[in-house]
Amino acid sequence: MDLGIAGKWALVGGASKGLGWGCAAALAAEGVNVVMVARGAEALQAAAHALAQQHPGVCIVPVAADITTEAGRQAIWAAPGGPGQAFDIVVTNAGGPPPGDFRSWDRNAWLAAIDANMLTPIELIKATVDGMASRGFGRVVNITSSAVKAPIDILGLSNGARSGLTGFVAGLARSPLAAKGVTFNNLLPGKFDTDRLKTTHASAAAKAGQALEDIRAAQQAQIPAQRFGTPQEFGAICAFLCSVQGGYLNGQNILPDGGLYPGTF
Repeated sequence: MDLGIAGKWALVGGASKGLGWGCAAALAAEGVNVVMVARGAEALQAAAHALAQQHPGVCIVPVAADITTEAGRQAIWAAPGGPGQAFDIVVTNAGGPPPGDFRSWDRNAWLAAIDANMLTPIELIKATVDGMASRGFGRVVNITSSAVKAPIDILGLSNGARSGLTGFVAGLARSPLAAKGVTFNNLLPGKFDTDRLKTTHASAAAKAGQALEDIRAAQQAQIPAQRFGTPQEFGAICAFLCSVQGGYLNGQNILPDGGLYPGTF
């Protein structure tokens, strides 16, 4: 299927690895020019070089910056070879705040979580959405978490900040921007085989005194699909949400989790 987005410009956060990389790779495969953003310069340059080699017809612009800061966002708008703020597609993605007991989180911990996982996506939307509307096409996809749908007790910082973003996006999707071809959707990943999941498994194995393979097997057994997702299939879902065909999908929370979530809605 031709998704109808070749030649457009996308901004993808956390794009050097994992789910952000999956989204950047899927969009580049569709002929989309991609500004890839991540904090780790070395990993980002390697990922960007690989995509540029695979897709010589598209423009891949790596920007090593902290997207949660004003200086980082200014670096994106000023990136040589990029579109300035004239993005057609924005995929927001920031690492989740640390787990823990809510009793140990002070005000600064809450502000950091809200800044990274709620206010930063809002700032990116604010900077790009009017340009999208003026051109008659725009796609915003926020990578949040399955914990928005099924909160996890030790992820209170993430539950709160990402749920705040979800509420904001729900209102924005019902604004006049929808009539101008701009959509807003959220992707709520379950368990995907990324470095973050591997780190979580290693920590759980050490804490429980169990073998890493046993921890992975136990978690896979909980998923009806009996496996973890891949960044590539996550990216494919993202690319469809950004497509011309996805123009009537707006204000939705898409939950790719292999069937793990037990609810109906």
